Amino acid sequence: MAEFQLQRTVPLPLDEAWRRLTRWHRHGEAVPLTRVTVTTPPPTGEGTRIVARTGIGPLAFDDPMEVTVWRPPQGDLPGRCRLEKRGRIVRGWAELEVRPGPGGRARVVWREQMWVRAVPGALDPVLARAGRRVFGRTVNRLLRQP
Repeated sequence: MAEFQLQRTVPLPLDEAWRRLTRWHRHGEAVPLTRVTVTTPPPTGEGTRIVARTGIGPLAFDDPMEVTVWRPPQGDLPGRCRLEKRGRIVRGWAELEVRPGPGGRARVVWREQMWVRAVPGALDPVLARAGRRVFGRTVNRLLRQP
């Protein structure tokens, strides 16, 4: 399994950082060659299902996920969301945490562990670096856009 973690500190209140990061359809705008669909009715909570379709034409694949933990931040209490990846191609999980940071800013931590079918374990470090780069850019873009 490939694992990575990234952290960002942003000049946003906790609830605004959380809102920006959990607007799932916006992830598709930030991840290259990806379209994101929420397949369950709003609002988001435990049991919400999301499908990220990545690729072009016949070379695309679905990455279905389900929210298994949904605790939005309240006041100064941190928020935490866990997505379980349940696809045929990608399995694993992603966790998002938004907590108080220095100077009244929000501290965002994104952790992910993934297994990609047909990718040998010896390539896990390469997959982790690629994941950190792609999701680092994604998180940056989501946090910048109101």
